[in-house]
Amino acid sequence: MFPTQLTDSRAFEIAQALLGGFDRHYRLFRATSAEAKARFERGDWQGQQCAQALRIEFYDTRVAEAVERLEERFSASTLPMAVWQQVKLHYIGLLTNHHQPELAETFFNSVCTRILHHAYFHNAFIFVRPAISTEYIENDEPAATPTYRAYYPTPDTLRETLARVLTNFQLDGEFADLRRDVERVLAAVLARLGDFRWRANFQLQVLSSLFYRNKGAYVVGKLINGFSETPFALPILRNEDDGRYVIDAALFGEDDLLALFSFARAYFLVDMEVPSAYVQFLRSLMPRKPRSEIYSALGLQKQGKNLFYRDFLSHLRHSSDKFRIAPGIKGMVMLVFDLPSWPFVFKVIKDFYPPQKDTTREGIQAKYLLVKAHDRVGRMADTLEYTRVAFPRHRFEDELIAELKHFCPSLLEESGDDLVIRHLYIERRMVPLNIYLQEATPEQLERAVVEYGNAIKDLVAANIFPGDMLWKNFGVTRHGKVVFYDYDEIEYLTDCNFRRVPAPRNEEDEMSGEVWWPVGPRDVFPETFGPFLLGNPQVREAFMRHHADLLDAGFWQAHKARILAGHVHDVFPYDPSRRFAVTPRRDVEHPG
Repeated sequence: MFPTQLTDSRAFEIAQALLGGFDRHYRLFRATSAEAKARFERGDWQGQQCAQALRIEFYDTRVAEAVERLEERFSASTLPMAVWQQVKLHYIGLLTNHHQPELAETFFNSVCTRILHHAYFHNAFIFVRPAISTEYIENDEPAATPTYRAYYPTPDTLRETLARVLTNFQLDGEFADLRRDVERVLAAVLARLGDFRWRANFQLQVLSSLFYRNKGAYVVGKLINGFSETPFALPILRNEDDGRYVIDAALFGEDDLLALFSFARAYFLVDMEVPSAYVQFLRSLMPRKPRSEIYSALGLQKQGKNLFYRDFLSHLRHSSDKFRIAPGIKGMVMLVFDLPSWPFVFKVIKDFYPPQKDTTREGIQAKYLLVKAHDRVGRMADTLEYTRVAFPRHRFEDELIAELKHFCPSLLEESGDDLVIRHLYIERRMVPLNIYLQEATPEQLERAVVEYGNAIKDLVAANIFPGDMLWKNFGVTRHGKVVFYDYDEIEYLTDCNFRRVPAPRNEEDEMSGEVWWPVGPRDVFPETFGPFLLGNPQVREAFMRHHADLLDAGFWQAHKARILAGHVHDVFPYDPSRRFAVTPRRDVEHPG
């Protein structure tokens, strides 16, 4: 129960200190996002990647700082629960006119769960449900930039309006040929609209900040004509030769936007004063995409985790099926289970591994953190990492309980009617590629093999060697895209030594079925991939026709050399066929 009176003066000071910790976090988060514009303008691609990775660490650092400050000033962990109840009420009052109240509530939860015992994790002490509405929040200061700009062209001024949309972002530098780019975008818009009637309220609504990722900046908005709304995005690239800008493509519709904001891509750098307003706008473009995934795509992954877990709890309340061992080949280091009615899988690191897996729990966690901070180029699934997750025990199949107790006893805890798992990862469920190939038509098999090779080449472009390249470690999304999801053996490409198999020294070497040549710990022999991957004749034929270069050490060595020389590859979330004709040189020929 909440106290009827706010009687403890420490409670208000703690609430102020908590909010001060969050405000510092978001100020630094926003500054890093805003600096993406300058990095894009000068072509500092390595700096952009570094900023994306470092920004992920900001949140936990600020939470740790807040916990330390509260312990030093107030001995926070020793305070009576009545004080913490009052802290929450004061905190709610401080958020009344705040521009990021939902993020501040999540920050409050993160700090409190570090301080309080887990028995107090309910809505008397933390924000299980949001207390402050995010509807209609806007920065009302006179000089503030609105969340989005609205443009009202006529049939005669649409061309000029499109030019104004692009120049309003005030990028430092020039477009290589703005008139040409506007004509291309105009033609694409008219082709998309087709034979339509121009309505009185025809308008363009465009988010006020560009979305930066990798080597691109994206204009994001929607075209409104009467009751019809068409989402769009315009990728801006910087010409490597002279630094001038070009519009690379015109993307339209929800599917194009879903690919742009895919869960398998790195988080955007976006300057946002009111993030909830951006999320609301983006949901109008992608109504099928959960708010949790949109927050994560904007770099606010802690808020994404919070909303995801709320959605999960709601799903549990409204479902009755049971958690089961996930279909497919069982992993050697991960125990994977799912809930058939929920489109995600749960992955738990086992307590022990077969001899061929020379790894540790800490090493596996480090690999997953590497992926979280890296540019995932649309080919590595994002993961949500949780600690101390309570599941209703009666919802688990007996076989799954037995597997968990056998492989992961150190991570299990019984708490009343709940089964608590101390550490796990959650990923979007996909069809394992090995299962997909077994059930595929010849046409589907061909496309899947091509996608598999493209996925590996995109990972190579991002300086990632997947390690275990077996089909079972890749999944097929509902859009037919192949995505890698088994990270316990990944390495940076530049840390690997790609070698050709030496010529046999004698007949005995030639006839030997064993490896007779010396092999270092990070030596890789691409020509030996074939026997493990290409046993199916149909798969082998398709693979050799499209991706035989993956079996050549020279392919890997050349990409490693370019990356070591400082080159950052372009990998973009649309098919090359969508690109306009005259654009900066691109190194990756397949879609990103």
